[in-house]
Amino acid sequence: MSPTDPRTTRRDGTPSLGDLAPTPFRADRDRIVASPFFARLGGVTQVVSASGSGLLHNRLTHSLKVAQVARAIAERVKNNPVVERLGGCDPDVVEAAALAHDLGHPPFGHLGEQVLDRLARHRFGLPDGFEGNAQSFRIITTIDTRGPRAAGLDLTAAIRAATLKYPWTRLSHPTPHPRTLPDPPRGAAEPSDFPGTGSSKFSAYVTELDDLVEARTLAGALEPWQQTIEASVMDNADDIAYAIHDLEDFHRIGVLQHAPVSAELGQWEADRAEFGKMDEDELAAARRPGQSLERLRRRLHARDSWMVDDDAFAAAVSRVRAELVDDLLAMPFDGSVAAEQAFGRFSAGWTARLVEGMHVLEQPPTRSGHVLLAPQQWHEVQVLKFVHRRFVLLRPDLALHQRGQARLLTKLVEALEQWLSDRYEADRLPRRLHDLVELARGEYSRLAEEHPTALVGATGEIPEGPAALLALARGRAVIDFVASLADGQAATLLEALSGRTGQFWSDAFVL
Repeated sequence: MSPTDPRTTRRDGTPSLGDLAPTPFRADRDRIVASPFFARLGGVTQVVSASGSGLLHNRLTHSLKVAQVARAIAERVKNNPVVERLGGCDPDVVEAAALAHDLGHPPFGHLGEQVLDRLARHRFGLPDGFEGNAQSFRIITTIDTRGPRAAGLDLTAAIRAATLKYPWTRLSHPTPHPRTLPDPPRGAAEPSDFPGTGSSKFSAYVTELDDLVEARTLAGALEPWQQTIEASVMDNADDIAYAIHDLEDFHRIGVLQHAPVSAELGQWEADRAEFGKMDEDELAAARRPGQSLERLRRRLHARDSWMVDDDAFAAAVSRVRAELVDDLLAMPFDGSVAAEQAFGRFSAGWTARLVEGMHVLEQPPTRSGHVLLAPQQWHEVQVLKFVHRRFVLLRPDLALHQRGQARLLTKLVEALEQWLSDRYEADRLPRRLHDLVELARGEYSRLAEEHPTALVGATGEIPEGPAALLALARGRAVIDFVASLADGQAATLLEALSGRTGQFWSDAFVL
């Protein structure tokens, strides 16, 4: 690795005195692991709150497993000639990006992400709202304070580019925006129920646009909306870890039950031809096992016609039924050695199978990166993720739990906004919150001068004047502050702000 390699370029251009690793990419990995934002992931929900059980993955253990899978994929594809022509694939870069990919996830996982996005856009008028991937990029480039000049982690260009799973902003960059393509990249399309709001997924806010553009200068051979090879590897590793390990979690705690999953997959296999003949109204009206799986098959045809194949889909259903349902789920988890060994076989076997299915495509479709799963493994991941969604995420009891978490976050944001707006309390704000306001005020003032159209919010108007910019800065600061909390910190902070806590006021706290 040459010291003049553009992939090793840092924004500050100076090494950190705390770096112990001998190479820039290894040093970046160490910077990420040493970050307090990485440590807090141990208290952040992966899918549902672990509630101290120790049985469920949190965002920290998930990130560690994504890094493990990502490195294995990188080792597999790094010597491919296509990979070398398109910028290379360094296992250290991929591992570091995987460790960093969830730094911006807020309390309560994806539920928290949805709540903060709604509040950011509708309550504060922030043009690009909130998105976990964009928040991760904001942390490593702006918010964290471990870099030489206390602005971000000052990571190398290669690792910054590798964290850009969706290398565009919500609304404006690049031009033309990928959401306008006839077949938009995965995540770039607008939500069908919220037209005009921009891409549903994106990896940078307008406040970090310069960092996105600078990191992407390395991607000269790629389309502006395409992932780098290393970002593609990280993205696939995330999918693999999510598909396998979250299913294990819910079997451990007895949520994922054998009977309903077996009925859904088995009935679809038995009546596959009959399901295929139903029109949409018949399928929607049906109340029988197998109908949800048939709807998945049809959605895949509509969304991913470039890959979906009915025979491969049926084979994937058969494999998942045999190895997940009839093997792992057939025996309730009891904590025994035999049960743990069954988990080990399932996890290791499926991880190895999916990693072995990774290959490189020189001319991929817009909905895929250059590194992707082979067709059969791709269908298997879709079925595994279906089981997770259908039998865990759509449960009414989980919805009840999550509605409470949504109310908690909403009330916390409202309470912090009121505190910021209280001129009598200006001298007693938490220092971290005060610093975030000043940071955001500088960012929005600069954007107002250089790129005012980037600040157009839900009203369609450009904010003008110091008061309007201060309002945006306060909104972004509150969102940044809440997003940096662990689940328990968010709940405890709201208790304190509500006057209901039994904790003594001088006890150590998040502030």
